[in-house]
Amino acid sequence: MIETCSRKCMLFGTVSLGILTIVILILESHLADSLSGSHKMKNKTFPTENNSTCWQHQKYSIIKECHPCSDFEIKSKSIGVCIHTSFKEILKCANGETVTRSCDRVAYLEERAFWKFTIWSFAIGSASSIAVMLRTRVLNYRARRKARIALSNGAI
Repeated sequence: MIETCSRKCMLFGTVSLGILTIVILILESHLADSLSGSHKMKNKTFPTENNSTCWQHQKYSIIKECHPCSDFEIKSKSIGVCIHTSFKEILKCANGETVTRSCDRVAYLEERAFWKFTIWSFAIGSASSIAVMLRTRVLNYRARRKARIALSNGAI
């Protein structure tokens, strides 16, 4: 069945699947963020600096989102929370205490890695598609030339 599709039909199908994939990825990202919410973070136990656990039983606000520790902090072990995951975030509890805790992921780094993967996949897919079209064109040219030579020689 796929052999009978025209080039326009194939291009339309490929573009449609690409757009559908992007829409699904965006929806999944938004749904994962909204459904996981903050209860996911409250159930996890992360190491904290100064052994404070005020964030587990009090309301807190995030002063600085999860971000990578510097190489110096990791190697010197000057901040204990950097030893576990190499990421840290700074919280402020309701009682005014500021706590540094370890966290497991940095959203912007994961997003950047995702977009790198997506762009490279698109580039490799596009290059492969162009190579297939060029190869098809060359093979069709060779077949037409062979048929033309055979007809001109009266072989058929």
